Amino acid sequence: MASTTQIPKTMKGILVEKTGGTEVLQYKTDLPVPEPKEGEVLIKNDFIGINYIDTYFRTGLYPSQKPEILGRDASGTVVHAHPSATPTFHPGERVVWMGTSGYAEYTAAPASKTMAIPSAISSPDACAALLQGLTALTLTEEAHKVEKGDWVLVLAASGGVGVWLCQILRAKGVRTIATVGSEGKVGVARESGAEVVLVEGRDDVLGRVRECTGGKGVAAVFDGVGKDTFERGLECVALKGTLVSFGNASGPVAPFAIARLSAKNVKVVRPTVMNYIVTREEFEHYTSRLFKMMVDEHFTIRIHETYPLKDVARAHNDLEGRKTMGKLLMTP
Repeated sequence: MASTTQIPKTMKGILVEKTGGTEVLQYKTDLPVPEPKEGEVLIKNDFIGINYIDTYFRTGLYPSQKPEILGRDASGTVVHAHPSATPTFHPGERVVWMGTSGYAEYTAAPASKTMAIPSAISSPDACAALLQGLTALTLTEEAHKVEKGDWVLVLAASGGVGVWLCQILRAKGVRTIATVGSEGKVGVARESGAEVVLVEGRDDVLGRVRECTGGKGVAAVFDGVGKDTFERGLECVALKGTLVSFGNASGPVAPFAIARLSAKNVKVVRPTVMNYIVTREEFEHYTSRLFKMMVDEHFTIRIHETYPLKDVARAHNDLEGRKTMGKLLMTP
């Protein structure tokens, strides 16, 4: 496919050459523009997503080869595609993608994880929705398939995935107890669909869970916090319930004796969204459903702030300092 625009040789981007704090996020103006390889589409990024997983790769909690460009998602326009790329995308087409190397003006993204943006959805909203929305949707469908009328517990409910979980659960008729980090975040969780909102460190979460559920506990705990909340999650979950541990915001969960689960026949799962959307068919299925829910259910797309690319360190500090509510975006 030929490009309709002139492709520059260099671009702005954020390079990480070693693990560490935000000081390792190097703003560069002379990075080479990538050439799409087999199965890839070259996309000019308009809005770049920031996700908590980016901090794991930056710090080395999740090993990755350095040097690298962080970033798992973005929205933008197609510039060029490798002839082998399927499905076919056309120059100038608005798309959103998942992959790697998003903190840059241009990304060679996998065509199999690229989706055209419906006309009813804006480019920033598509970027804000894709990774975190798909995470929430697949968690409620596959990690633990929720049922109408169930009580569930969502931790960090004012964060990116938490806001999506609350909205999707409400749309499914599920009753949600949510936790947030401060009083100022209560309104966000409630507006997103949580029926009961508790402040960590102030409210008795276990006590309120038992009160709301008549002592039974919740059918599922959706926990993106990790180390600090795992033990409590085991107490909150009901007989034959599921503890879905999908993040490490407070650090990784320590090893535990698996025999402990037999007390209530509890299931513990540690999923990642990428293993729910391995095939193109899976990716299209869930992304199409997410886009339809966004339009039909009038979801609120909560964007905390859109940062200039050069301010990426401030964005990471805000995210790790728990100062944010919703998705963080950047513009090149």
